[in-house]
Amino acid sequence: MNIILRIIISAIVAFALSYLLSGVHIQSFVTALILAIVLGLLNIFVKPLLIILTLPITIFTFGLFLFVINALIILLAAKFVNGFRVDGFWWALLFSLLLSVLTSFFYKRSTQSEN
Repeated sequence: MNIILRIIISAIVAFALSYLLSGVHIQSFVTALILAIVLGLLNIFVKPLLIILTLPITIFTFGLFLFVINALIILLAAKFVNGFRVDGFWWALLFSLLLSVLTSFFYKRSTQSEN
């Protein structure tokens, strides 16, 4: 149940961000749901591999390179999801930061209200 809630919150936040950020385009809410699922899968399977491969530079930058990895995951998702487009790396970086922060905030708020 928690995974479904997290996917729905991620889709809502991503869809809202596409209206706020001019460099991020999501065609419909269904596309946002697909995007949330694809991002979840990429974060499970691809992100750990990228983290391991870039461990020296991540350590050298005190973890800041993880932001670059997150932006690359967003750009990779844009290749897989029809109806989702990001205009460049910097838009992907900003989108990934806002998506992470807002999704975490709203997920935490929704689980606190259940208790």
